[in-house]
Amino acid sequence: MGKKVKKEVESPPKDVFDPLLIESKTAATVVLMLSSPEEEVLAKACDAIYKFASKGDENKVTLLGLGAVEPLYKLISHEDPIVRRNAVMVFGIMASNHDVRKLLREMDVTNSLISRLAPEEDVVIHEFATLCLAHMAAEYTSKLQMFEQGGLEPLIRLLGSPDPDVNKNSVECIYLLVQDFQSRAAVRELNVIPPLLELLKSEYPVIQLLALKTLEVISNDRETRVILTEHQGLDYLLKILETKEFSDLHVEALAVVGNCLEDVDTMPWIQRTGGLKKLLSFIGVSTVPDVQKNAAKAIAKAAYDSENRKILNEHEVEKCLINLLGNDNDGVKAAASQAISAMCENLASKRAFGPQGIPQLVQLLSSDNEEVKEAAVIALANLTAASPSNASAIAEAEGIEPLINTLSAERDGAIANAATVLTNMAMQEPFRLNILSHRIMSALVGPLRSTNSQVQSKAAFTVAAFGCDADARTELRNASGLGPLVELLHSKNEEVRRNACWAVMVCASDELTAVELCRLGALEILEEINLSTGHKNNFSEGALEKLLDNNLSQKYSQMGYLSSSNIITDGFYDCGQVQPGVKFLSLEELSKQELTDRRAIIFINAKPQSIVPVVEEKAQDAFYEHTNLSSSILRRGSREKASLMASPVEEKQELSGRRSSLNKGSTRENGLRKWKGKKEEEKVKEDDVQSTFEVQDEVNLENSHWLPPPDFILLDYINDASKTILPLTTTWKQVVALAQFVANKMGGPIERDRLYDFSWELHISEIEFELKCNTVPIGKVKKGTFYHRALLFKVIADRIGIGCSLVRGEYNRAWNEVKLVDDSPQGIAGLLLPPQEYIVDLMFEPGYLMKQGSAEADHYKCI
Repeated sequence: MGKKVKKEVESPPKDVFDPLLIESKTAATVVLMLSSPEEEVLAKACDAIYKFASKGDENKVTLLGLGAVEPLYKLISHEDPIVRRNAVMVFGIMASNHDVRKLLREMDVTNSLISRLAPEEDVVIHEFATLCLAHMAAEYTSKLQMFEQGGLEPLIRLLGSPDPDVNKNSVECIYLLVQDFQSRAAVRELNVIPPLLELLKSEYPVIQLLALKTLEVISNDRETRVILTEHQGLDYLLKILETKEFSDLHVEALAVVGNCLEDVDTMPWIQRTGGLKKLLSFIGVSTVPDVQKNAAKAIAKAAYDSENRKILNEHEVEKCLINLLGNDNDGVKAAASQAISAMCENLASKRAFGPQGIPQLVQLLSSDNEEVKEAAVIALANLTAASPSNASAIAEAEGIEPLINTLSAERDGAIANAATVLTNMAMQEPFRLNILSHRIMSALVGPLRSTNSQVQSKAAFTVAAFGCDADARTELRNASGLGPLVELLHSKNEEVRRNACWAVMVCASDELTAVELCRLGALEILEEINLSTGHKNNFSEGALEKLLDNNLSQKYSQMGYLSSSNIITDGFYDCGQVQPGVKFLSLEELSKQELTDRRAIIFINAKPQSIVPVVEEKAQDAFYEHTNLSSSILRRGSREKASLMASPVEEKQELSGRRSSLNKGSTRENGLRKWKGKKEEEKVKEDDVQSTFEVQDEVNLENSHWLPPPDFILLDYINDASKTILPLTTTWKQVVALAQFVANKMGGPIERDRLYDFSWELHISEIEFELKCNTVPIGKVKKGTFYHRALLFKVIADRIGIGCSLVRGEYNRAWNEVKLVDDSPQGIAGLLLPPQEYIVDLMFEPGYLMKQGSAEADHYKCI
């Protein structure tokens, strides 16, 4: 820093220091001068620093490092107006740097800057104070400080300043502040609309643009839109749209108009003034993508009101929007699709979009832009809602494959709405089958695993729509889709849970899927849902019932009841009442357990041997791998059974002979046995043993599907009942005859007072020991009590077409209920009385029918 002494003509007083002209070429020296007590030095130092900082961001950083900000902060409140002005100018220019702003926030300079906005301050101070505040308003913390320190009021007042720079900085600062909802409400109360509308008349485009952007933000609030309308704000906006010279403002002006069109009262007004035609003309005439996009957005906002949709439909807005779908700009395509979605609420518009709009929307499903894809599929979802013709249009446009591909899109909204479109199309059988041929169930596995509740809900709903098809259920099962579906039953979202229950109910329509769903825990979850009044829904009970109806073994075990519509088929088994929380095991799992003293599991398998595959013959050997029924005897029984199909007379003889042979085999293969003091000993024939080894060589049991062995005796029962009972003329006679038939097969009538002598438990234990297995075919039971007889009655009745239910009671009780019409009605001749429910006696007086609710019926249930 150099110094020069200026000589005066006249000698100054001795106590006055001669003035110095100071020049410095280093910023550090000038920063030191900011601490001078002399106003002239301070003013010149601030001016020098302003010029230095204006040259670039690096100089601002240098000044920050030299500690210039702290002394400058003190000077913006200096008494001397020139010092104060120059200091504020420095702050205004330096605040463009991020690090400087950070320090200014820490020093909380906003309050001092707001004070500089007072009317009595110089216009230059206004300019640079607002500039500094505008820079700082980009940060949330500074916004909050300005709001709390009352900065909005002086900023709004300065919108009317005669200086354009003050106008520009003030409106920019307000624009940044109103991004926060608190400031939006505050500026409305401070009457910001009139000065903003005045700025639209400015000769400076940047000021007009900032004013429009501010209006766009604050007009998102309805109260502000009302004030804007009251001050003829729409007139200002329409004038801008009419003026070609203001084409650079059309985008923002349209955005404000779009917000205003959300109000019901605005559309009729803009229609009367001709503004709607002008608005629509922008779509057809303008080639500026942002203008077209905002015009489409304005239509979309207006279309959320039903009356507005009618007006737009009258002006044939559909044609304009369809044209926009062919635009090259992705933003325009997305906005047009959104507008179409909104207009679909109008039925006339929905019909108008179909023929030409749907093919273009289908094409957009293949777009690389995810926003476009999502907007297009949302539009298709709205177009196909309750519109079979539009669903047909999608199929004709070959939209099925793109829709299924959209199920794996990146955006959750696209996935959810693609599922909705496919569900809408599934209402028509040809399209449903076409969609199924594209393996939709496999494509739904991903959406079912989504973490988005909307996607989960729509995916489950789609599964319900397509799950009515058996092939679809098989595909979902093979694609491991049942697991994710069951997981959705746990959802805390009510809609997801409801749709998942619905899907489970539909998918449980076949036994294989129902069993798999139960294996995955669906039954337990549904029981838990139905116990909760908050989680229970219209489909949870139906899903539980459907699962059990297709898994009758578990239904009878848990609920103790099978209705007349629950037809017992081969593979059913009664394992007794399963306690809550205990896993329900399959028949295969139960058959592999070690022999115990627990209650025997009675199973049903009367499949005719003539249609049993060879692999089933081998599987039955595995079932009783430790029993006395040799493979050779079972095979021999198979051959014998095949020959029995020819003659009913020979059938009885052969069946009797075979049963005798089976019973003999039962005593011969077990070797030495001791039971209740009786000892039997027989030797296995060498040819039977040899046959057993031959079978083991022929079949690899590990590769064969497990199946229970056929119950030939039960098959005989069913054949005999079909021949002797079905020809009877009335259902009443058939029920009585069947009851007597069942009782005869299971030990005959029992005297009531001799029931304790009927040693059925010993008999069942002998069978279990004989088979060395807890699972027993019902045909083997020759001394059966209530629950054996009731089960056999239900099995045969189901096979020959007699409707009856099966009810489990306590203490080994079970009974059958039938509904019969009295053949000899009392009273008016020829009157057919309604059917009454009866309990069938199978123990004491087989064939005796007791009216449900009578004392004798109640006594039968609880003897």
